[in-house]
Amino acid sequence: MQAHPTAHAYFKSTDGHHGNWAFNLRRPNIHLLSIAATHGGLIVVDSTRAGKRLPDALSKTVPIWCAVINRAARLRSLPSSSNIAADPDPDLDLDLDLRTPPGAVSPHEHAQIAARLEGWATTLADSSYALPELARPLRPLWITPASTRFPDIALDAPFLPVICVSASRAVEAGTERRVGGFSYVQGSGDDHELWGQGLTPQLFWKHRVELLTCSREELDAVVVKLVAAAAQESEQTPGSRDGLHGAGEWSTLPTPVLKVGGRVLLSTVADLPRELPAGVPGTCEPDSDGETETAFIIVHASNAAPADADNTQPKEPPRSHDGEVQPDAGAALGESEVTSRVLRMHLPLGRRAQHIFVHEVLPRAVSFASSHFGLGRKICIAGGDEGIGVALALLQLFFDDEGGLRGDLPSGAAASKSSVRTRLEWIIASQPRVNPSRTILKRVNDFLLSSHSAHRQDGAE
Repeated sequence: MQAHPTAHAYFKSTDGHHGNWAFNLRRPNIHLLSIAATHGGLIVVDSTRAGKRLPDALSKTVPIWCAVINRAARLRSLPSSSNIAADPDPDLDLDLDLRTPPGAVSPHEHAQIAARLEGWATTLADSSYALPELARPLRPLWITPASTRFPDIALDAPFLPVICVSASRAVEAGTERRVGGFSYVQGSGDDHELWGQGLTPQLFWKHRVELLTCSREELDAVVVKLVAAAAQESEQTPGSRDGLHGAGEWSTLPTPVLKVGGRVLLSTVADLPRELPAGVPGTCEPDSDGETETAFIIVHASNAAPADADNTQPKEPPRSHDGEVQPDAGAALGESEVTSRVLRMHLPLGRRAQHIFVHEVLPRAVSFASSHFGLGRKICIAGGDEGIGVALALLQLFFDDEGGLRGDLPSGAAASKSSVRTRLEWIIASQPRVNPSRTILKRVNDFLLSSHSAHRQDGAE
């Protein structure tokens, strides 16, 4: 097998924890299938705590993934009225059964997981994800520091191997004293999105003395302070607001959402060039008269507002005589925002951020998008989780279930949790690294499904 320079995998140990087994459509790792087919398999590396040969991600999450992918592919190949149990095909060895490492998963737990496979496979088969056709099924194999030999895999093996490598050797109490005095704690990086609070490896190493010398009681406050200071410094540094690149130079071209033909593009603020171009080359099929023009929605989520961002400050929403919050009258755009190709919005951090996102950011983004989709433009959305939330709302309101641009802009007809979830699948299928927080997803659902959403849409027309 050859190394793939951009491939990454997202197999969470929590999806393999006892009683919490899952195949999660928010991290389906579908993008790995074409790589496995091209290179003849996959190698997934992880580590675990002391006392375990394999982390749950390798002993259960990856085996679940292999079996569900194999079953879902089989389900899609069957007539709609059939299922695997009712229509077995003995001539096809699809590795439909769950395979777990002996000694790492008990027979009882194995049986409990296996009983759930059909439901997960049906959910995947019914989703909007495109499953590449695999000539051979996936099969997990395992290597640990205790292994005495590598798996024997013939070149013409009737399966694609997914080799799970545990890189940790069991050590006493989960720590290993290294030369130089440092201790390695196995598994300490698990679920960083839950506890990291925005701390990055770069920030850690830059401020490691302060972080390692403060008390446990002070640690959370120190992390919050460092993350906020870094965001403020980034916003105030010339050029950093729109990236550190040349006038028309992209660090990384935006990712087109393929289901809608690239009419919606995803980027990060750091990847944007200083001077935003009229078009983004090579991201979708051009119109007959050339490359489609691009409009930009940029969401800055920080406590330091960029000089040229629209400062979306918290304000008390208008209320009716009975105290009910009314749709924000400021949701409609001013004339300058309609004519400009760039909408910048600043979302301050803090307790009011969620309210501002629903009542200010999303309505203005919808109004802006309505004007520019109507002019035949693509829209590139740059931001973190908030940017993904904006993209999700636009995909629901402006595109039908087949990915076509709606004639009545915006519509969002028959919006439901299911249809919003499908739009999230479109995003993940195009950009697998996307992992928006549950908070952002809940706010987008609130905006799209609440009784106020229709009023916001009326105001955007």
